[in-house]
This record gives sequence, structure tokens and C-alpha cells, in this order.
Amino acid sequence: MILSDLRNYLRDKRRVTLNDLVLHFHVDANALRGMLAKWISKGKVRVSPTSGNCGSGCCKCDPLLTEIYEWVD
Repeated sequence: MILSDLRNYLRDKRRVTLNDLVLHFHVDANALRGMLAKWISKGKVRVSPTSGNCGSGCCKCDPLLTEIYEWVD
């Protein structure tokens, strides 16, 4: 996967969780964070503020995988 693949996916979906990206690209979450950081530094992606869980209250979700990223036009 290259940065343009990530860009195209984010442009298409507009708003995705890190878990969605991990599942779609079959890449480690930390590797994706590095690639996302490049787009964040260019002002094309932002991290949406989230609470400590996914919203269901079960506390089974890995909070690091519920990070939400948005493409910015």
C-alpha cells in the first residue's frame, strides 16, 4: 500500500476508524498511523475527537482502534 491508496480510500469514505483501515489494507495500526501522520501534516486529514470507548459501554473495544480519521477538502 502506498500513500495514494490511503488518500483515495479516505476521500471515498470521508470518515473512517483506524480499525476500518487496518481491516481494509491489512496493515498494522502503528504503520497506518505513520502514513496518516503524513496526510495530517499536509492538512488533508484530521483526527476526530472520540470518547474512551466506541459508545456501546461494553469496554471490549481497543480504544486505539476506535480512532476516527476524516478527509479534509
